[in-house]
Amino acid sequence: MRKSYRIKKEQEFQKIIQTRQSFANRNFVVYIMKKNVQPHFRVGISVGKKVGNAVRRNRVKRQIRQALFELKEDISSEYNFVVIARPAVIHLNTREVKQNIRHVLKLAKVMNK
Repeated sequence: MRKSYRIKKEQEFQKIIQTRQSFANRNFVVYIMKKNVQPHFRVGISVGKKVGNAVRRNRVKRQIRQALFELKEDISSEYNFVVIARPAVIHLNTREVKQNIRHVLKLAKVMNK
């Protein structure tokens, strides 16, 4: 996923989280914020230390980015969102991560289809 799709600044993370529109399943929490004019969605990824050491956290982040890359055609372009991984995510493979991301985004009504 290109860098233009990513949210990196702490202020942007906090702004989205403070909207308090959150949706969750067992493995992920998603905070969303609607933006009207932008060419594509933007996403911030947060994986805390409870998930594991740096190697495991980076693996989870790569899996989340890959899942979002594969789903990007179905995700509405008018949203910015933050994905927070819960500790149970370390037991999932890439396919299961994608299924869980799709599920939580459908709960948030961010998916087009």
